[in-house]
Amino acid sequence: MTVQKFEFKTEVKELLNLMIHSLYSHKEIFLRELISNSSDAIDKARYESLTKSEIIDAAGPWKISIRRDRTAGTLIISDNGIGMTREEMIESLGTIAHSGTTDFLRALHEKDIKEKPELIGQFGVGFYSSFMVADKVTVVSRKAGTKDNKAVSWQSAADGSFAIEETEKDTVGTDVVLHLKEEEKKYLDEWELRTVIKKYSDYIEYPIVMEVEREREDEKEKGKKLKVTEEERINSGKAIWLREKSEVQEDEYKEFYKHISHDFGDPARTIHYKAEGTSEFIALLYVPSKAPLGMFYKDFKIGPALYVKKVQIMDHCEQLVPEYLRFVKGVVDSSDLPLNVSREILQNNRQVEIIKKNITKKVIDTLAEMKKNEYAGYVDFYKEFGRVLKEGIHYDMSKKEQIADLLLWTSSKTGPDTFTTLQDYVDGMPLAQEDIYYITARTYEEASNSPYLEAIREKNYEVLIMLDEIDDFIMGELFEYKGKKLRSVVRGDIDLDKEGESEKEKVKGEFEKLIDYMKEMLRDDVKDVRLSGRLKDSACCLVTEEGGLDPNMEKLLKAMGQAVPVTKRILEINASHPLLETMKGILEKEGRAPVLKEYSDLLYNQALLLEGSRPKDPTAFVKAVSKLMVDNATQKTA
Repeated sequence: MTVQKFEFKTEVKELLNLMIHSLYSHKEIFLRELISNSSDAIDKARYESLTKSEIIDAAGPWKISIRRDRTAGTLIISDNGIGMTREEMIESLGTIAHSGTTDFLRALHEKDIKEKPELIGQFGVGFYSSFMVADKVTVVSRKAGTKDNKAVSWQSAADGSFAIEETEKDTVGTDVVLHLKEEEKKYLDEWELRTVIKKYSDYIEYPIVMEVEREREDEKEKGKKLKVTEEERINSGKAIWLREKSEVQEDEYKEFYKHISHDFGDPARTIHYKAEGTSEFIALLYVPSKAPLGMFYKDFKIGPALYVKKVQIMDHCEQLVPEYLRFVKGVVDSSDLPLNVSREILQNNRQVEIIKKNITKKVIDTLAEMKKNEYAGYVDFYKEFGRVLKEGIHYDMSKKEQIADLLLWTSSKTGPDTFTTLQDYVDGMPLAQEDIYYITARTYEEASNSPYLEAIREKNYEVLIMLDEIDDFIMGELFEYKGKKLRSVVRGDIDLDKEGESEKEKVKGEFEKLIDYMKEMLRDDVKDVRLSGRLKDSACCLVTEEGGLDPNMEKLLKAMGQAVPVTKRILEINASHPLLETMKGILEKEGRAPVLKEYSDLLYNQALLLEGSRPKDPTAFVKAVSKLMVDNATQKTA
């Protein structure tokens, strides 16, 4: 038969090189990955058999077989699952079909690989772990449902290419033949394989059988022992989520998590419960400890695996969890849904909506309990998933306040490495304080030194410091917490001094002419000029109208290529600053002197710098500052 040779895609070549030379100290993981693939293949065949009886007729009882050939030095992992066609084999085994492959490979390069085995599986690369123990791998597969014994063989020595040819196979499903390296021949030992399977795959629902050699009594000749080869089941096989919680060991929960998530680390939380009432289902859910690499990609698969009456319907059922809980892994087994349920039916199914609400509540309650009783662990979780959790403020209005209680923030009183909550903030508010204040920034230092905090800090009010790009948007959606309005310190008119109105009116009258002059000079750049209630030390700042776009959000949208409407901001000036007093004096004595125009421009550009923007004309700004320095030096030496 004709053999066709293909080159691996570039990223596969690089991955194989890393796999073979530097990826794992836990090489035994290859067996978990291959058994997991076999289990998935049987799941798919089992689902197909619901409508195509010929599939189960041809396959026989579902099982995964482990065979050893010491003479040939091969280990064979077989299943009677869905199998692959020639095209599917080329696509599945010749490429890594994930848009985040580049980031995955970069992560492999940048991290200490031997300490990061959890990276495998997240990008569909589990099969390639075979090359950690084998110098050649052969895959023979026959598609379920075919009436003849035609099959396809795939073979590679991880040398940058693979070969495909037609062959024959008596049974449907897939055989993976590992030609073991000399130093990895321990995986031909029965007890080594038994130990690895028990450790990683005991919970696999389908029988994992292995050919073993045993001594048996000779039925014909009494007292004589004969060596016979027979199949022996290695795993217990009962689906872990169907067992009572009291029957499941913590290590079993952890290993099942690793099986479904392809994460080598332990989960942060395990949630195992049975729901009864309007909808009956069993859920075994996990909150991971580390965020998967692809979590922010559009093609990131979300949702637990959905089973109906113990039959897997789909790997990832996105209808079962809201978008902001997309990090949750696990299994949901329903008794109410029909076995032939489709994705289209799920979208409008009342039972699915009930399950989703139930799961959402359970996960949020679990996170709240974790935050209350294991705060240090919750902080670790939040550092990984807090940004995703915040999305719930926008997507789930019914649970807005519950989600808000789960959020953590740094603040002007916590320091950069400690967190507070909205509830703690409200509990610590002075009686005179009416609103919750926050500021968005790129760094904690930038925010804490911002002039926008001057008057608020003088009042000893706390300011939440928000460093995620989406924070301002989320705060706008939340709007208020426990009756307290959330206010950005860079928007609107902030007046913290409720007394002394007559004094403020007097100052406003004194500066009225200067304000009118600056409005005229800066009419092309600012919407208004007014006295500030938020400044104490700085001369000026730019603020956005209440409800306007935060400057940091505006920059983010522009960086993303979004069209942002041009809006003018308001220039606030500090009447108690010597510079403004000087400008007022010049206007009163000399009228509209040219130097006032220079000072007005300098103030506007200074305000741009203070908010983190570039001066309107950097060259002109530098020249103006230089001129002021020269004039000042000349006056001192005169």
